Amino acid sequence: MSVKAYGAADSAAPLIPMEIERRAPRDNDVKIDITYCGVCHSDIHTAHNDWKNAVYPVIPGHEIVGKVVEVGGAVTKFKTGDIVGVGCMVDSCLNCEACTEGDEQHCHSRATMTYGSPDKVSGGHTHGGYSQAITVREEFVLHIPDNLDLKAVPPLLCAGITTYSPLKHFNIGKGHKVGVIGLGGLGHLGVKFAKALGAEVTVLSRSPGKEEDARALGADTLITTDKEAFKSARGRFDFLLNTVPVPHSLDAYLRLLARNGTMAIVGAIEPFQGLHSGSLIGGRKRLVGSAIGGIAETQEMLEFASRHNIVSDIEIINMQDINRAWERVMAADVRYRFVIDMESLKD
Repeated sequence: MSVKAYGAADSAAPLIPMEIERRAPRDNDVKIDITYCGVCHSDIHTAHNDWKNAVYPVIPGHEIVGKVVEVGGAVTKFKTGDIVGVGCMVDSCLNCEACTEGDEQHCHSRATMTYGSPDKVSGGHTHGGYSQAITVREEFVLHIPDNLDLKAVPPLLCAGITTYSPLKHFNIGKGHKVGVIGLGGLGHLGVKFAKALGAEVTVLSRSPGKEEDARALGADTLITTDKEAFKSARGRFDFLLNTVPVPHSLDAYLRLLARNGTMAIVGAIEPFQGLHSGSLIGGRKRLVGSAIGGIAETQEMLEFASRHNIVSDIEIINMQDINRAWERVMAADVRYRFVIDMESLKD
């Protein structure tokens, strides 16, 4: 089936209208008409081949919300008319240790990502949510709770689970002091989830002008990254959620951790240089990484968001405005995520 989409033909090309093929649903497939799709910085990195693994054409989009329009004969969890989501993955082996323990994103045979992965079913490579429709294996489709504002849900399927997963893994809750490094697409959801889990939340930002925004999102305070502010905050935090998307010095942040504290890197997939081992040894601190979450954990995150009325702060755009939106993402000129109204793709 041919559907309309927007994609990039090469690393220097703007996004343009395209047509792509979607498979007819197999017995275990769910066909979804896409209503909204979030814009993630990973979309830009991939299309620009910043990670040197792009396959063209790139049809980005892994924060997908839509309506089920057809289900295969063996599907049991979904029916026509259901409002559902698809995040960063659309398949995995489901048999390895990682998959059976709910970490499909770490599948030993490599998960099939929503775009840019070898398509084990249809051949070629996968295409994402900057399109009218998508067909996905039932096990990788998520129920969207009824009470959430649908247009603000898509970023939960990447930015939301990316910040929720490490907070849950390290049992963050009441009595913990959490620092969220960076107040952008990831950071603003990190603040909301950490606060809803019961933690005392501080935003660490280069900009003192973000204090009002930080407090509006639920943070208790903001600390700027100047030398004196950092000195006064040494040893303060049990957990640091590092959402900065570019390489930066880690030593200064590690000094802010209390004994046995943890810093989780979730924002940058880049080489880091200059880390001094003493920053970890002193205080028995941990530096860890975390990548999205498994399907069950993502569904858990959505249910938690439903109970606490957590969605992303967004700006809605039409598909035709995507190139300008990408420019604004790269200039950090959005509070805090763009979401595409896919109805506009019909025009």
